[in-house]
Amino acid sequence: MDKLKSVLSGEEARAENRTIAQTVNEASTLGWGTRVKGFVACFVVGGVCAVLGVCLLFLPKVGIILFIVFYTFGNLCTLFSTMFLMGPMKQVKRMCDKTRALATTLMITCLVLTLCAVFWWKNFGLALLFVILQVLSFAWYSLSYIPFIRDAIMKMVSVCIKR
Repeated sequence: MDKLKSVLSGEEARAENRTIAQTVNEASTLGWGTRVKGFVACFVVGGVCAVLGVCLLFLPKVGIILFIVFYTFGNLCTLFSTMFLMGPMKQVKRMCDKTRALATTLMITCLVLTLCAVFWWKNFGLALLFVILQVLSFAWYSLSYIPFIRDAIMKMVSVCIKR
């Protein structure tokens, strides 16, 4: 517990000439079994939230709001679940990698704009459009982890458009 306190206060990082992020990353290392359990739990929560959001869509008046909130929260949980497998710092570095920086930016922008459309602009048509863009951007982001699959999809789409 003392180690955690010193890490969070930044004392240990200053003492050993390391950054606070490096110290927190070292202090928060989990065993592989714990990482897998955290991944599965967060992924399941994300999936349940997304399914629950779809089920709540059919409630009168508040259904669309609940759908968007639960669906967006589900996507965030699913995204955060991968941080258990690789660690938060490595995940953020991979998200900002040049091959997926655009996909990451689009995905996070769609998540934020979806919530803005519901709570600030109160435009449900726009919110549904952002949910659709959320699905597409999340799929495109997920595909960036499979080597050469996005190039294959782009070639397939270009062939279909030419016909």
